[in-house]
Amino acid sequence: MLSILISALVTAVIAGALIATNSSIGAIVTLGFFGFLATFLLIGFFVRKKSSKVQDELQNRMQAAQRRMQRKVQQFQNKPGGNVKQIQRQLEMDQRAMFKEGLEITKGLEPFRKWSPMMGRQIATMRLQFNYQLKEFETVDEILAGCGFLRGPMMMDPLAVGMRMARSYANGDIEGAKKVYKRQLKWLRGERGTLLYAVMSWIYVKTGEPDEARRVLAKAKDATGSEVFVRNWEHLSNNRVKSFSNAGFGDQWYSLQLETPPQPKQQRMRGAHGRNPRGF
Repeated sequence: MLSILISALVTAVIAGALIATNSSIGAIVTLGFFGFLATFLLIGFFVRKKSSKVQDELQNRMQAAQRRMQRKVQQFQNKPGGNVKQIQRQLEMDQRAMFKEGLEITKGLEPFRKWSPMMGRQIATMRLQFNYQLKEFETVDEILAGCGFLRGPMMMDPLAVGMRMARSYANGDIEGAKKVYKRQLKWLRGERGTLLYAVMSWIYVKTGEPDEARRVLAKAKDATGSEVFVRNWEHLSNNRVKSFSNAGFGDQWYSLQLETPPQPKQQRMRGAHGRNPRGF
């Protein structure tokens, strides 16, 4: 990374100057260290300042697209006689356009990759999420395959971890999903681990291991206090496996593509006296 190389060069210059003046080893080490740190932080400041413009643009575009889709849903719900399949297709098209636009905007961050050690991971994380929502799962699996020390998407993001677990399940690697869950849960404590608990309990239910799912839910309800986990734990404790549902987590859950979200509903029109126009 250029920031590290430049910082090292500044350190070498400082050390050389101090050696030439017969400075003590302690002074050389101390001033060299602070010279490296100051240069590295200064470069990082300017890189963040420049890259934040691209990131702000990305965030603003995503929020604007989401607001447009929300307005369409509200209009559909308030307008009788609408075609559910048609609005669903429109929303899917709008979502695809939004995610494709997001992918395109991430290209604007590429020039900063060589300056910041973490920029590459941030780009990978964003591209993971956009490609996942576009259901480009081959690309998603390629991105996840690059995970490693200081490489690939950042697994400190609960959504990225949930996606990795979901892809492990989809690829038949249940043990892989368990390993990711156990490893990342150590870092995502409390409510931050909500999505991990949700995915792991769902996987156990789908693989016919309700007792294991119940153990996960017991930890989840204590760690997060979520009513969804409480209800699911009660369902499994009373052998109501079919009643298990993570729908209460809303868009966060459905973004993993493990289940299909419910279709938007229209408001029922009533007559002047609060009765249905058909008389019932």
